[in-house]
Amino acid sequence: MNLADRLETKFRLDINQKKALNKLKLFSVTDLLFHFPVRYNDTSEAKQISELIPGEVATVFGKVSKLKTKKSFRSKIPMAEGEIEDLSGKIKITWFNQAYLAKMLHDGENAKLTGHVTKGKYGLYLANPEFEKTPDIDSPDSLFKKNDSENTGFSYPIYHETRGITSKWFYHAIEKILREKTLDNIGDYIPEDILKKYNLPTLKTSLIWIHKPKNKRDAESARKRFAFEEVFCIQLERQHDKFEYRKNKSFQIKTDINQFVSRFPFTPTNSQKKSIETILNDMAKDFPMSRLLEGDVGSGKTAVAATAAYAVIKQEKDCPSLKSGEGQSFSGNLQVAYMAPTEILAAQHFESFIQYFRHLPINIGLITGSGCRKFPSKVNPLGWTDISRTQLLKWTAEGTIPILIGTHALIQKTVKFKNLALVVIDEQHRFGTAQRRKLVRKDNIAPHLLSMTATPIPRTLALTIYGDLDLSLLDEMPAGRKQIITEIITPNKRSETYEKIREELKNGRQLYVICPRIEEPDPEKEMAVQAKSAIAEAKRLKKEVFQEYKIGVLHSKMSKEKKEKTMKDFTENKIHILCATSVIEVGVNVPNATIIIIEGAERFGLAQLHQLRGRVIRSNYQAYCYVFADAKSDKTIQRLKALKTAKNGFELAELDLSLRGSGELGGTKQWGISDLGMEAIKNLKMVEAARTEAIHLISEDPELSKYPFLKNKVKEKVKEFHFE
Repeated sequence: MNLADRLETKFRLDINQKKALNKLKLFSVTDLLFHFPVRYNDTSEAKQISELIPGEVATVFGKVSKLKTKKSFRSKIPMAEGEIEDLSGKIKITWFNQAYLAKMLHDGENAKLTGHVTKGKYGLYLANPEFEKTPDIDSPDSLFKKNDSENTGFSYPIYHETRGITSKWFYHAIEKILREKTLDNIGDYIPEDILKKYNLPTLKTSLIWIHKPKNKRDAESARKRFAFEEVFCIQLERQHDKFEYRKNKSFQIKTDINQFVSRFPFTPTNSQKKSIETILNDMAKDFPMSRLLEGDVGSGKTAVAATAAYAVIKQEKDCPSLKSGEGQSFSGNLQVAYMAPTEILAAQHFESFIQYFRHLPINIGLITGSGCRKFPSKVNPLGWTDISRTQLLKWTAEGTIPILIGTHALIQKTVKFKNLALVVIDEQHRFGTAQRRKLVRKDNIAPHLLSMTATPIPRTLALTIYGDLDLSLLDEMPAGRKQIITEIITPNKRSETYEKIREELKNGRQLYVICPRIEEPDPEKEMAVQAKSAIAEAKRLKKEVFQEYKIGVLHSKMSKEKKEKTMKDFTENKIHILCATSVIEVGVNVPNATIIIIEGAERFGLAQLHQLRGRVIRSNYQAYCYVFADAKSDKTIQRLKALKTAKNGFELAELDLSLRGSGELGGTKQWGISDLGMEAIKNLKMVEAARTEAIHLISEDPELSKYPFLKNKVKEKVKEFHFE
């Protein structure tokens, strides 16, 4: 058997098994080997039937009886059922959609069963248990039971299944692959010295141990190796991107910014000062900066970006040590492009930059799908004017617009800069390799890149996903900023909370109401019923609670024009209460909106909740966040209470990762990282080790020419990742 062999040529598959394997995207022997168990049955912890608790996954040993096949009463699904009994009692067993299993066991046989303990109408039963026939001497209470700790507890791996295929099929199929010595000639793509350095097993050993571990230690070692491998491949791809971009030349920026910063109407925080210093050091080098600036809403990211922009546009015309490919000196006015995710945010940043730069004789442009603007206006030097797109593009190409702010339209072919030296990307999806290439000029001069986000990202995740970017944190808030008051509201306190909010509305403040859903859900769906909809909640509030106030709705299914109009009306206080989905997470600055209600808060991650409440800390007014949650578990209550105690979003992001688990962390699934990879991302030492080794390898061999297996593996992995 070869690794490339198709499964249908090596295994007898019925039509349902073929469909199941296709659904799981398992086509070859290699695919099957890399379909890892999600957990293992620990038979050393086999329970007495009398001790079983509803909701747990349990293993029991006993004698089976009353086995029969039937069809379910309502759906007519074929099923098998029976009983298993030990010295402490007996429990019903049920296999849905697997009637054939009743024929594989016989009344009176001893068996080991592992399944979900489920509470039914007539008592407890084991649902869809995995089973294994056991001779009498292997039962847990046998005097002859093997007591070899090396073989205890890991005899049966459990795989991700789908209709038509079971863990038992995977177990026996992989056992056949291993028995035929298919792995004898498999090569390893991780360099041997790295495996030895971190005590990681080889690929062959890892594949055997992950599918057929003799003990817990073997399984953990194999999982550790594959977790490291995934993060290592990500880091290699990220570091290669960084290396490629740094091969370009950049404009060296060496400007004194003290006079500009001294005009701020506030004292910069220490983290702002440190970030500005780091960015200036980056831009003084002869290769382009690639930096990510992370900071909570209101931590002062725009001020840092404005300072970087000032340094660029005030740079002397003859940029030091910058030469073209032909050896000619380059000179000219340098330019900055500032990219925002929405037109409203672009317009907001345009207004902010006017405030920062109005004392200087420079032009600032705004380009969006709705139109173009220029500051200052010839008629009113203190204001802006609408101009044609053609005129703005002409001035940008000539270099007479030093700062151009806009949406993604900034990197379209029609927008040409004379000397683009800095690109600032605010709250974008990843500004990836393809977009970077568009910015590199024919003479290999590339702009510095500064990405900014208010999304709190755990450090390990940032080091992985954004491994090609250097990281700066704004983890302080400006002096004098009032802390938001956050309260966890139980159902019996709802009316009382509404009265508190009414008092704030009477004082002219505005309110956000965040709901997990857009429309009223299908009442047949239990989970959906629990999630309030933005549309239904707006109607309810208008009818029952805040009749005297104008209420608007905002959600992702609205057209771009309707979204813009709704946010404009809210910004201008024509709408007093805005019911929205989390679409406002990346929102607009509405200083007058100082209250936020978050419905169904248990359905959001901590970092997301923190970012949502950040919408109301944009002014010197006292801000309030009311968290409405139907929290029944202690774990959920613990999570929500952290909103009141955490110092910043980064602390919450780390807590979210540890409490909720990698699979539930907002956004991670969209990147294509496996569950094993996400477990690695919880481990700072592993991430740093993978990053260190990737940096070392790329610096010595950027194209991985000495490591062809590894190069191919990285290419293969990159296809699974979606970072851009």
